[in-house]
Amino acid sequence: MKPIHHTFGPHITLPYLLESWGLLLSPWKWRKGYDREKLRSSIQYWFDAKCFLFSSGREGMLGLLRSLDFETGSEIIVQGYTCVALPNAIHAAGYTPIFVDIDPGTLNIHSGDLEKKITARTKAIICQHTFGVIADTQKLREICDKNHIVLIEDLAHVLPDVSGPDSLGINADYMMLSFGRDKAISGICGGAIVSKHDMVSDELEEEEGRAKEMSLWSTFRILLYPSIYAISRTVYNMGLGKIMLVVSRKLTLLLPIINAKEKKGTQSPILKKMPNACAALAGRELKNMHSINNHRRVLTKLYIEAAEKYHWDTPGSISPDFPLQKFPILTEDADAMRIALKKHNIYLDDGWTGSTVCPRSVQLSTTGYSEGSCPKAEEIAASIVTLPTHITMTTTQAKRLISHLQS
Repeated sequence: MKPIHHTFGPHITLPYLLESWGLLLSPWKWRKGYDREKLRSSIQYWFDAKCFLFSSGREGMLGLLRSLDFETGSEIIVQGYTCVALPNAIHAAGYTPIFVDIDPGTLNIHSGDLEKKITARTKAIICQHTFGVIADTQKLREICDKNHIVLIEDLAHVLPDVSGPDSLGINADYMMLSFGRDKAISGICGGAIVSKHDMVSDELEEEEGRAKEMSLWSTFRILLYPSIYAISRTVYNMGLGKIMLVVSRKLTLLLPIINAKEKKGTQSPILKKMPNACAALAGRELKNMHSINNHRRVLTKLYIEAAEKYHWDTPGSISPDFPLQKFPILTEDADAMRIALKKHNIYLDDGWTGSTVCPRSVQLSTTGYSEGSCPKAEEIAASIVTLPTHITMTTTQAKRLISHLQS
């Protein structure tokens, strides 16, 4: 029985795996090649704006924040219940993150608390679309215009296709895309910044031009990731998969998603270019965006029906039209539920629980977050359990998960 999971190679389908093998056997395509420019062109066509590629979304965000050239110490607003990558990038750029509480109905920025925390030093707001639940960017745009603030949309968790969501990117000055292992689409690593403003685009072009190529060893390890997880998840319930992953980490064959320094609040100021091989994998997924999103919509609808039938506590704004990256439910015993489900080969720890700045292993004091400043975000972080919607999660598995949740 295959495991139900968030993190065991969620995008690694057989075609994805085969393409990764082809790239692994073509080292001349690892760092440089045409796929980087193909991906750039596709993103530029979709958003009708300039695109700049980096080795991760967080590096792209750092490049954007430096390009905006605000005064040192300027305030950048992010929501509570976010990833450590955002405050780290803000600190690395020389600015100060300000955390705003969330609306439990959307898991996104609460506009009332936002307006209370805007000051004369506020220069930008980063809007997150948590798990693909769409934020009210029209309202945020009005607040930004009133206060002469830049609006940045973080699209790591959701990307539009021909069926929507239509509001994504419409109201933003800039967008950040991430192509990490469990994001809306995956190149295993990589990220992009989309810019609608020419002067900042010129600065971003220089940032990308100065970025270093990723080492061959790092690129090799990235391309090993699909094979390691494709094999380990098939034998995970026998115990062999876990051993394989432990050994792979001991041998440093797997790059960590967040390294030890980042968990302590430090991001390197050195930017790296997106490897061509990762652009090839991300580009493949971008071409299949409609299919990937429709799969997420099918599972989202299935979970919505179960939530209504079994009276699960879920954010009220979730719609079956949303291609959710994960489906959130709220419970008083979130950690106990995840532990109990492991006995049934179900692994729902996704790193987005137990802390207002995730994962829970981060050193919270280094992020700039003050405990108690975002009480709703703290409540959500303590009580959330998310259900997989990724492309390798089948409807049969989703029904099995629903059954176990009820038992």
